[in-house]
Amino acid sequence: MPSIYDLKPAFQNLLRPAVRGLARAGVTANQVTLAAMALSFATGAVIALHPEQTALLLLLPGVMLLRMALNAVDGMLAREHNQKSRLGAVLNELCDVLSDAALYLPLALIAGFDPTLVVVIVLLATVSEMTGVLMQTLGAQRRYDGPMGKSDRAFVFGALGLAVGLGTPTGLWLSGVLALVALLLVFTIVNRARRGLAEASS
Repeated sequence: MPSIYDLKPAFQNLLRPAVRGLARAGVTANQVTLAAMALSFATGAVIALHPEQTALLLLLPGVMLLRMALNAVDGMLAREHNQKSRLGAVLNELCDVLSDAALYLPLALIAGFDPTLVVVIVLLATVSEMTGVLMQTLGAQRRYDGPMGKSDRAFVFGALGLAVGLGTPTGLWLSGVLALVALLLVFTIVNRARRGLAEASS
């Protein structure tokens, strides 16, 4: 199924000159990974500490875009500048899951966001990433199938942050969007497991 992840090669081409500069400056992939997580935790903390100030949700679109850029940069530094490591692989997966939780869970404190749906989305997102990683243990590639991968979630929550942060009245539409995200995450888990198993058995 289509996913924003499919745009990754074009996004990487835009970032490649900056990545070369970072590599020359001695910046490592693991440093970028940790910086992305620190950014997520800091943003989530600000939102959680001031849930009544919905204007703070306007931080989300920019932070989501920057985080996607940093996630692309750390991978390119690892692959294209000989920085691959076992520690880097562990950090890449763990930091992504922790960053998602740090950014999304504070939304449960904001009026209009259904807390149960927010928590369910975070749990399903964690399972979807675990499923993608688990496929490697069976001999398949790390699965990034959609329709609600990491980049797709970032786009949706960035858009929601922009809408609510600008004062759009919340209501059933917001719960509907969150329910749809949860449903698409279920499909994502199934897709990753099905395609991973098919690849491993081929």
